[in-house]
Amino acid sequence: MFDYRDVVFKEVLTVTFTLFAIIDMLGNAPILISLKEKMGGKIRSLQATIASGALMILFLFLGQEFLNLLGLDVKSFAVAGSIVIFIIALEMVLGLEFFKSESNPKAGSVVPIAFPLIAGSGTLTTIMSLKANYANENILIGILLNCLFIFLVLSSLKWIERALGANGLIVVRKFFGIILLAIAVKIFGTNIQDFGK
Repeated sequence: MFDYRDVVFKEVLTVTFTLFAIIDMLGNAPILISLKEKMGGKIRSLQATIASGALMILFLFLGQEFLNLLGLDVKSFAVAGSIVIFIIALEMVLGLEFFKSESNPKAGSVVPIAFPLIAGSGTLTTIMSLKANYANENILIGILLNCLFIFLVLSSLKWIERALGANGLIVVRKFFGIILLAIAVKIFGTNIQDFGK
């Protein structure tokens, strides 16, 4: 139950900025623009925001129990997410197509946009880690504030695309593709050591 007496502004600020850095919506903008083209030129901003927000809130309250119920651990979850991110990054860098073009934006707005790009393994494990130091109320407010920013970025993709231009978009897409590859490799390498144990 939400108790406003547990809300501490400093904690809300710390949680909000921690999640902001992990989710990295500005860094993901070129990836999202690339995925938008594969989805018939449209991303359902509200649906993707609600889906990613719901996942984050679910993990805040039921994360460990949910994984235990499925017989999974956080490391297995992280490895699976890193593989999807790796494939998306390869598409961006090499210009190949692994994922079929999705003409239905409903499906693409959830996978891979809401998960694993926005509410990925890094975000969800960070939320579970924050629980050790901060009250659930402060983490919940931090998640909701980040959802607002997620919606604003998703709704502004056309403007971001126009500002970058065609050539700028290609350069930025490949640059962020390499960064995304590195992130995927790091997540994979960090979690594969204890995979299956």
